[in-house]
Parts: sequence; C-alpha cells; structure tokens
Amino acid sequence: MEDNKMVAGKVKKPGKRGRKPAKIDLKAKLERSRQSARECRARKKLRYQYLEELVSSKERAICALREELEMYKQWCSAMDQGKIPSEIKALLTGDEQKIPQSASSTKASKNGKNSSAQS
Repeated sequence: MEDNKMVAGKVKKPGKRGRKPAKIDLKAKLERSRQSARECRARKKLRYQYLEELVSSKERAICALREELEMYKQWCSAMDQGKIPSEIKALLTGDEQKIPQSASSTKASKNGKNSSAQS
C-alpha cells in the first residue's frame, strides 16, 4: 500500500478511474476551449472550400456536356435538312486529318468553332 494516496480521507489507488479533482485551472480550461473552437472553425472552412470546389468542377462538367449535346442537336438538325456536317463526313470517309481538332472534342463547342461546320 505504499503507492496508494490519501485523498479526502479515502485511500486512492493510482490509475483508477473517476472524477478528476476540481482544481483544474480555469484559465487553462478556457484557453483549451478557445483553441478547440479555432480548430473547429478551421476544419469547417476547409470543408466548405472543398465542397465549393467540387460544386464548381461539377458545374463546369455540366456546361461542357450541355454544349456537346447542343452540338449534336445541331448536327441532327442539319442532317434532317439533308445537309451533312463536315465533321461527320470526315468520320464517315475515315479522313481524321480533315477534321478540325476543335470540332472533334467538346472543347469545340466552348470556342464556338463548330458553328461554321453546320452551314
């Protein structure tokens, strides 16, 4: 019983669970609370930044897909009128070199270069 301590008349064994003494420094407790709040706000800010970047990238992808869809609609409209867009002609004949690089990807619709191919 050499390791035991006397606390308030009771024998307390080391390593036992229980309530900590009420002598916790109030200033230290407040500072820990403030630090925890600062860290929480920083984590929240990072989480919101990540989510905003994710939303932004998804919106860009949606815009690119809409532009690609519009390009295909225009091609279909032109084919309904009996016109064959030059990009499709090149694909059908196998002349990949004749296709403008911008028209063969979704970036073409962003640059507006595919509008001349429909006439």
